[in-house]
Amino acid sequence: MRVHGFHHLAIQVRDLETAASFYEKVLGLEEQARHLRPDGSLRSIWLSLEGGGFLALEACKGELQPAPFRSDRPGLHLLALRIDREARARAVEELARAGVAIEHQTRWTVYFRDPEGNRIALSHHPEDPAG
Repeated sequence: MRVHGFHHLAIQVRDLETAASFYEKVLGLEEQARHLRPDGSLRSIWLSLEGGGFLALEACKGELQPAPFRSDRPGLHLLALRIDREARARAVEELARAGVAIEHQTRWTVYFRDPEGNRIALSHHPEDPAG
């Protein structure tokens, strides 16, 4: 078998429109497609990522399970998106303007959550911060 790279990541969310708006307005992702169920209700919204991959937001009805940012629970830990190191300060300012709380930072990465509580990171690893 040979894997050729990243294709997509699907995240289940309770409020598709709110989640999609966050990824579009705060993180600058562009809507690629909407998919409907046979009854015509919205099932998913796909958002484009540079390099050809995409983020699929999939509708679900389950209850949110609050979790600490760091956890020993198996499974998906976070979605890390690449940024240029020169864009970090501006990204932090834009998150603050959007009312998004930063939960943790390292010299390469800024960590926060989307409106559904999913862990998100903006990273310029392995490039050290500009300055």
